[in-house]
Amino acid sequence: MVYTVTDARKPLSEDIMYRERRYLIMMGIRALCFLLSILFAFALPGGWRWLAVVALIGSVVLPYVAVIFANGGREPESGARFAPYEAKDVDRKQISGPRDEIGS
Repeated sequence: MVYTVTDARKPLSEDIMYRERRYLIMMGIRALCFLLSILFAFALPGGWRWLAVVALIGSVVLPYVAVIFANGGREPESGARFAPYEAKDVDRKQISGPRDEIGS
């Protein structure tokens, strides 16, 4: 099989670098959520402390999501689409049965 430039997949090293970068960004967001949860817990009045809980939940859930995305494998190929259906021009036989002619 011969690949053209537009059909070739990204190199594996580039794909790994992309997944590592995405993982590190998500872990940075996790650290920010954890720090915000501590800040919100001590700085906000009682009615707004739910923000601290939301930030804490984000810091607990994000590592799982980040690992799933990092280990998900290579990105799908751009050519991995369904080919459109193209009907073939085939002369079909007529269905046999009564005809609308007299004497048939």
